[in-house]
Amino acid sequence: MSDTTIASRMPGFLRRADPAVATAFACIFLLLVFGSLYSTSFLSPEYLLQQLKVASFLGVIATGMMLVILLGQIDLSVPWVVAVGAMMACAAAAHGTAGMILAIPFGVACGVLIGLVNGIGVAYLRIPSMIITLATNAVAQGLMVVYTGGFSPQDSATAGMRWLATGFLLPGVPNAVVVWAIVGAVMVFALTRTTFGRAVYAIGNRERAAYLSGVDTRRIVMIAFAVSGGLSAFGGVLLAGYASKAAQSMGDAYLLPSIAAVVLGGTSILGGRGSYLGTVAGVILITLLQSILSVMQMPEAGRQIIYGVVIIAMLLLYGRAPASR
Repeated sequence: MSDTTIASRMPGFLRRADPAVATAFACIFLLLVFGSLYSTSFLSPEYLLQQLKVASFLGVIATGMMLVILLGQIDLSVPWVVAVGAMMACAAAAHGTAGMILAIPFGVACGVLIGLVNGIGVAYLRIPSMIITLATNAVAQGLMVVYTGGFSPQDSATAGMRWLATGFLLPGVPNAVVVWAIVGAVMVFALTRTTFGRAVYAIGNRERAAYLSGVDTRRIVMIAFAVSGGLSAFGGVLLAGYASKAAQSMGDAYLLPSIAAVVLGGTSILGGRGSYLGTVAGVILITLLQSILSVMQMPEAGRQIIYGVVIIAMLLLYGRAPASR
């Protein structure tokens, strides 16, 4: 029986499914089965909800990263944009009632500002995104070290930040998960139902063709980097609320996972192709992998080796498919 005949007999939703997304969800299922062999509580609703809450922080950050990667660019300023968002939100909280009210918007605005610098550098000055984002990451790090004097930040998160990260607006559903769902829904709408989203995919496929068709490519790229910066900072705000305070190195653990989650979910690193459902699958996959390695009490060196090998293996499976350019 030919492959065409087999495919024609498959249900419609399976024929339409992205192989990369399907593979990611299959790996999630295997990780759940494997994890349950080490701990009977691995499949309990409480544990899975906790893992989903942890995944939501990465999910918010990866949402912005996906937008940039769809353009065929990269944002390496994530570590210190996350830290800037968290530290500036906590710093604002120390300035009375007004500061507590404006803490979250101020932290996000700082991330948007850094993202605008990245976007202007890439879109208008034509600086490679890898270079400009590394530079802004270093500048942000230096500014935060100057601000804290090299010591751990002393400001604490506001009650609103803690509620947003750890509270429960809906019974049994952590607020962080709700926030991620809202951010994801907005991103899906923007990518699939707006001219901005269509422009992002067009630029990722072939920027010159998009420009010749009338798309203001520079403005779209600048906005995408600003959104990425804002979402990274917002992720930092949520992390600060989760931990009750900010830390200088809190964003270091999110650069590789945010890129890996997007790529493992089927978004082409060359731009122009990818779905948000794949990014969701990639985020959950990475979170479960980290959780299993923790349950197995794997030493840190072993965790890094296994983590890297799994990512490389999955990229070799379906991460090299070229985008249609």
